[in-house]
Amino acid sequence: MIRVELTKMLRRPRTWVTIAGLNALPTLVAILLALTDLGPRPGTGPPFLSAVLTDGTLFPLAALGIVLPLFLPVAVAVVGGDAIAGEVQTETLRYLLVRPVSRVRLLVAKLLSVIAFVFVATLAVALVAYVEGRFLLGDAPATGVVSVSGSSLTETQMLERTLMAFAYVVLAMLGVATIALFLSTLTDSAVGAALGTIGLLVASTVLLGLDAAESIKPYLITRYWLAFVDLFRDPIRWGDVIRGVLAQLAYLTVFATAAWANFATRDINR
Repeated sequence: MIRVELTKMLRRPRTWVTIAGLNALPTLVAILLALTDLGPRPGTGPPFLSAVLTDGTLFPLAALGIVLPLFLPVAVAVVGGDAIAGEVQTETLRYLLVRPVSRVRLLVAKLLSVIAFVFVATLAVALVAYVEGRFLLGDAPATGVVSVSGSSLTETQMLERTLMAFAYVVLAMLGVATIALFLSTLTDSAVGAALGTIGLLVASTVLLGLDAAESIKPYLITRYWLAFVDLFRDPIRWGDVIRGVLAQLAYLTVFATAAWANFATRDINR
């Protein structure tokens, strides 16, 4: 069942169209930066974007910073929202459950399929951005990559921190994926599940800018999404990174459990 769901996800044209769409904006940004040689001032715009003109190897991190606040979560919400509700809409869920497959196993297969999409989509953005950065933007300085703190990082340090940043972004999107999966078990509409997830993310973003919501900001799902920037300080600032990891693990656990509890007892009418 798990292999079937993974194969289905990888063979769907929608998967690759979505991934191509995710790469469209970073690609446009890379082309504009290469043509104009004008970047945002340091401290403005997406993370690392001001530094990519002198070091194109940083563009994968800038690309993740570009897609992370909106485009990547929307893509994950659409795929996660379609996991169960999409089967109901196409009237295939009942036939899946007629086979000797438990609901828990089906739900796990759907969740792993969404997780695989998150991994593939994030990796595709990073790899395409790396190629664009190397060909269109500046080369790394001879002294090494400059950290956010102004000191130089060795190639090994840069690779280690980039891998940690990639893992962090994937984990951040898993929280979104489990929310979408849970909503997908509540409704027969894939669009409704996706919009519900996006609505929660928008609400979280709005509350982050509201002083009256100060007491609940640490618990909002979008609060620590960009904390991966702290991995490129010297020394690394682990505070927000650890809080972000714990927050996403909490969202993943709570909503995955809620999805299981609801789907295990759901009355399948179609």
